[in-house]
Amino acid sequence: MRTSRFIRHIFLSFLLVFSSNIYAQEPVRLAFLDPLTGAFASIGNSGLKQLEFAADYFYNSKGGILGGRMIEIVPLDNKQSPTESQLQFRRAVSEGIQYIFQGNGSAVANALNDAINRHNRRNPGQEVMQVNYSAVDPILTEDNCSFWHFRWDAHANMKLNVLTDYIAADQDIESVYIIGQDYSFGQVVSDTSIELLQQKRPDIEIAGNEFHPIGQVKDFTPYVTKIVASGADAVITGNYGADMVSLARSIIDNGLDIPIYTFYAAYDGITATLGEDGKNRIRLIHNEVSNPYPTEERKEFVRAFKAANPNNDVTQPRITNALRMIVTAMEETQSTDPYDVGLALEDMRFTTLSGDEIWMRGEDHQVIQTLHISVHTDEGVEFDADNSGFGLYTEFSAPIEDSMVPVNNCRMRRPSR
Repeated sequence: MRTSRFIRHIFLSFLLVFSSNIYAQEPVRLAFLDPLTGAFASIGNSGLKQLEFAADYFYNSKGGILGGRMIEIVPLDNKQSPTESQLQFRRAVSEGIQYIFQGNGSAVANALNDAINRHNRRNPGQEVMQVNYSAVDPILTEDNCSFWHFRWDAHANMKLNVLTDYIAADQDIESVYIIGQDYSFGQVVSDTSIELLQQKRPDIEIAGNEFHPIGQVKDFTPYVTKIVASGADAVITGNYGADMVSLARSIIDNGLDIPIYTFYAAYDGITATLGEDGKNRIRLIHNEVSNPYPTEERKEFVRAFKAANPNNDVTQPRITNALRMIVTAMEETQSTDPYDVGLALEDMRFTTLSGDEIWMRGEDHQVIQTLHISVHTDEGVEFDADNSGFGLYTEFSAPIEDSMVPVNNCRMRRPSR
């Protein structure tokens, strides 16, 4: 009898150890939900490659996280559609995925924010975190702020505050033309640019303010013809993806020789399209300093990525920042529960590959970081884009206090456990 009990005890102990080892080897699954087909597929697939590479470079190649769990990236194609995004979100939930990386399109991000909040209210203990690496509509960390949403990009008003300071300091600029995609982000760029320029340089004339359908315009010549006719001294645009490529091509073809201030006019074919014609004309407001890269650690990461992905670039360092901060929070809490990780992320300060400290502000889950303005050029460029010989050279860096804006209208409803 004692022998039987002893054997059963050994067997149960074996099962417990065996089960624990199996659990330890279960991957931590993170969804990447962005356009992987269609007009904006290039930026979606580029972001996917960056997230997959970062997961392998920092963690999987070193034995994983949390005692040996690999990170698995699950691609979900939302076709840049809010409706499709909600369908893909439900698929992620059905597979038990609790982290959704998404960045391209504030309309998508807002729809996803609503879906995640609704799901989390109805399913306590099975919550999902929204990892926003690029959707910059301010409302996501203002009126619609949520405990389950964290943003690693500076929002549009933060970027425009720095950009309009830069424009206002140029006394040669007396008029500005604003053009953008007709959706929430494009409208924020327009409204905020006008408001801030009127405050900082009331003498600057708004020569034009135009919206176009997102992802539908193949030839921007009629729009650029209006810009030329307006006599504007500069252009501001929030266009990205295929719309930025087409707009840039039309600007070049029409010989428009004025500064173009942008958010996303680099990489993914845009830099190669601009080439010599865009030199010293195109400027970009962004986070993470560009050429010259400030640390060997960042240079090594970019070289390794390029060796593995010769036709792609590290276009969005904030994807890496988001992943590393989330894993840091998981390791600190020894948990993958979004509630535990969310609490650990609040007010986390983290040093990036560039050596900059960034801060995840706890009040609204908006990352605070330095912002930079870089010019499209082939001079002083160690790391180019699109294998074109051209890239971004940082001309101006705003201190972190200049890029920070107060918390506005965020009344976060915090979950209780």
